[in-house]
This record gives sequence, C-alpha cells and structure tokens, in this order.
Amino acid sequence: MQLKAQIRGRVQGVFYRAWTQERARELGLTGWVRNLPDGRVEWLAQGQRQALLELERLCHRGPPAAHVESVESEWIDDEKDWKDFRIER
Repeated sequence: MQLKAQIRGRVQGVFYRAWTQERARELGLTGWVRNLPDGRVEWLAQGQRQALLELERLCHRGPPAAHVESVESEWIDDEKDWKDFRIER
C-alpha cells in the first residue's frame, strides 16, 4: 500500500525532509521525500496502512522550525520495491 503527500507551508530549509525520513524509518516505511520547485515538500511512502496514516498525521505538525499550512494526500495503487526511505535531491 502506498500513500503520497504534498505539504505546503514553511517546509523547505527547516529539515522537513530529514525529519520525514526519520519518522518513516521509525514506522517501518519505504519510499522517498523531496522538495518541489514551488516550495512544497512531497513524499511517497509504502508499508502498512496504519503506519502510513501515522506518518500523514505527523506531517501536519512537522519538525519544530516548520509551519505546515496544509497536507494533501492520495492513495496510490502501483507498488514499487523500495529498499529504504530516502531523500531525493
């Protein structure tokens, strides 16, 4: 099962990607997180439904320096064989 989310607000330059990577790994998820050119952060995670929902819930707050305005997410049917949860550059 995969969930993709885009986070809007002050989320770049505040360690949001590294924070997301840490939370995802703690939850046993695989996938990736990246900055988007328009200032949002986007992630795609794969794993157990409950863990995915927990990551989505946590992303509404983010790391201490972040200010999250919104989180938009969607379930993705296509599954990949991700080995880890990585930060994409």
